[in-house]
Amino acid sequence: MNFAPQIASEAGVMKTVYLLRSITDPSKRYVGITSDLAERVATHNAGRSKHTAKYRPWTLVTYISFENDQRAIDFERYLKSGSGHAFANKRLW
Repeated sequence: MNFAPQIASEAGVMKTVYLLRSITDPSKRYVGITSDLAERVATHNAGRSKHTAKYRPWTLVTYISFENDQRAIDFERYLKSGSGHAFANKRLW
């Protein structure tokens, strides 16, 4: 996959919250955070992540980059919560 180049904020590399869907089992989804999206997706698809190896390959559904690390962490945590699941189901997946 070809992704946009890594974007740097004033404080350094931006954090990206990303959503993946399994190609072999589309009911399986994964939400994660990274500072290198292309490398992280490649890691998932190579089976080097124990949480996603069973359902690979994965496709990138969407991603959102933040210049503030804490906002990215908070957004990822939100997407993994009950109300975050509802939001993602309606707006992101």
